[in-house]
Amino acid sequence: MSSNRAKQLSKLLSVPSSATKVNLPRVVLITALIVVGVVARFLPYPPNFSPIGAIALFAGATLGSRFRAALIPLSAMLLSDLWLGIHSLMPIVYGCFLFNVWMGSRVRSRINPVSLAGVSITGSFVFFLMTNGACWFAAYPHSWAGLVSCYTLAVPFFQNTLMGDLFFTGVLFGSLGLAQWRYPVLRSGHQVGCVE
Repeated sequence: MSSNRAKQLSKLLSVPSSATKVNLPRVVLITALIVVGVVARFLPYPPNFSPIGAIALFAGATLGSRFRAALIPLSAMLLSDLWLGIHSLMPIVYGCFLFNVWMGSRVRSRINPVSLAGVSITGSFVFFLMTNGACWFAAYPHSWAGLVSCYTLAVPFFQNTLMGDLFFTGVLFGSLGLAQWRYPVLRSGHQVGCVE
């Protein structure tokens, strides 16, 4: 009985060799674009003009595995937050970036300027609503006036978030599209090599 279960478990865990093939040049390019985006977080931008939301969308749309895609923005945020400063709203902020990863995975099969703009704007709105709701709860009077004050004071930051998300989404997806046009081997349909 136990050997039968072991065989069933082994069959479930085995992956056909065709599924383990990866396009190494594409993975290298995507990783390089993400690293550049992470480094860009340390450049002197206006507050909330950040590449992380776009990186989360990009990782979700291009890396295939949602788990791997989620590790990219969360690792980038954690490593940079260790340098820039830890704060109490980190779980909400990180949750918003996980939402962007999920949205990126939803547009994977139909990447075009309209869908990318749509998910980028949606991600900016969700980030604005969630993080400022948490900020209101943590630091403002729990009243209608406190809520209005919190969101009103956050509007300039929202503008920066929206511009940053749109800009970096354009840069990341545009760079990948340009590279795929110039070098067809980078397209997702091409399978090169095999990962053991």
